[in-house]
Amino acid sequence: MAKAKKKNTTEEPIEKQLWKSADKLRKNIDAAEYKHIVMGLIFLKYISDAFEELYGKLKAGEGEYAGADPEDKDEYKAENVFFVPETARWTYLQTKAKQPDIGKTVDEAMDAIEKENPSLRGVLPKVFARGNLDPTNLGGLIDLVGNIALGDAKARSADVLGHVFEYFLGEFALAEGKKGGQFYTPRSVVELLVEMLEPNKGRVFDPCCGSGGMFVQSEKFVASHQGKVNDISIYGQESNQTTWRLAKMNLAIRGIDSSQVKWNNEGSFLNDSHKDLKADYVIANPPFNDSDWSGDLLRKDGRWKYGTPPTGNANYAWIQHFLYHLNPNGQAGFVLAKGSLTSKSSGEGDIRKALVDARLIDCIVNMPAKLFLNTQIPACLWFCSRNRRGGVYPHPMRNRTDEILFIDARNLGHLINRRTKEFSAENISTIAETYHNWRNPDGDYEDVKGFCASTSIERVKELDYVLTPGRYVGLADEKDDFDFNELFARLKAEFSEQLKEEERLNRLILENLGKINAGNGGTYNE
Repeated sequence: MAKAKKKNTTEEPIEKQLWKSADKLRKNIDAAEYKHIVMGLIFLKYISDAFEELYGKLKAGEGEYAGADPEDKDEYKAENVFFVPETARWTYLQTKAKQPDIGKTVDEAMDAIEKENPSLRGVLPKVFARGNLDPTNLGGLIDLVGNIALGDAKARSADVLGHVFEYFLGEFALAEGKKGGQFYTPRSVVELLVEMLEPNKGRVFDPCCGSGGMFVQSEKFVASHQGKVNDISIYGQESNQTTWRLAKMNLAIRGIDSSQVKWNNEGSFLNDSHKDLKADYVIANPPFNDSDWSGDLLRKDGRWKYGTPPTGNANYAWIQHFLYHLNPNGQAGFVLAKGSLTSKSSGEGDIRKALVDARLIDCIVNMPAKLFLNTQIPACLWFCSRNRRGGVYPHPMRNRTDEILFIDARNLGHLINRRTKEFSAENISTIAETYHNWRNPDGDYEDVKGFCASTSIERVKELDYVLTPGRYVGLADEKDDFDFNELFARLKAEFSEQLKEEERLNRLILENLGKINAGNGGTYNE
């Protein structure tokens, strides 16, 4: 008799199991739309769990809850818990999960919660009664989400649901591909930015905050380093309303105050929601090479201290917007297209020169290809500081006024699928520790050929203010600073832009030929 095959006892993490099950229920719904359905249910489960936990204590009426009314909204407000009306509670929804009008019931639940909680008004999705969402599949999703952290205490439930929410955001971003990059910065990139900046107290600002990942990671950093989470406050802005809704839910599920995370469809340049804010930290991933940023309306804006940015590319507008919002000791870490390190078009080279001469640039990190979902354009990280003279705030730092640290991390990272890379925890530690050892008074820093170099401002001037790390760190094998994959990706992106421009010109030529033809009575002679 043949031996039975040994079962694989290694179980997948709960978030992966849930994702696979949820994805099976998606059927013919586009990932961009399905995202709001699933994330809305996870959020609803979170606030219901938190409510039921406190409701049980109030109902028991023991100790500090003696004589309390479990239906009194003020009791929940006092404990920073959302009040959930009876017909919106998870236990009620589960009893209706198999009914054909479950979509309408969930939409009504979302409405009811918003009416009772002003901070959630306009945030929750009401997309559950749409015709393309089969009631049976929605019932299956409710059962699936209902199993997350079932019966756990509030703290445990919030942690598990928060983790699942974050994981699902990443998976939806992967499923959406290019569009996913508009609301999601890959977690390993966010972790690297936060680990390098070390935001332990003060005001953290992200003026293009997407779904709020920079804020979540900053709070995690403080908690993991035994700090007080209440020591940091967050400020943000987002121009895409559906993305802003995701951010508000993402932060609420973590218990993070999002009252200063604002939305307006004009965006940070035209309608700065935090005009007077001077932050301790700016952490951001703005759109790469944005040509549609209304620069022509902002030629004389007060933020352009180091030069007027070109109307066709927002990279240097973002840099100056970040610097404008830093306090005298503030630091910024942000993602930009790698072209920002070398570009001289439309005055960008002059702005970069002014930034270097003003001693604002602290560190540049060259990134590997394939890290970002929405673009193949090579990327880099910039770190700027308003105070590079040293001191003890917000961390002990040495005087590095006349130096810039260059790190070339193009060879780090690993593929998680054919199209996407991510940094490992070891990669993040290597890069962050290199920066800290260089920056901190007691740091044990030394140049590593092919990876990092502490470079004088004079040397940067000699190389015409080009900030590409490969120019300064060299390569261990003494070869020229050349990466075929990076070059191919850049040329492909440039070729695509040229094709678009040619198509536009051809259309104009044809339109003008048509007008000439009409003026010549229907004939055209060369």
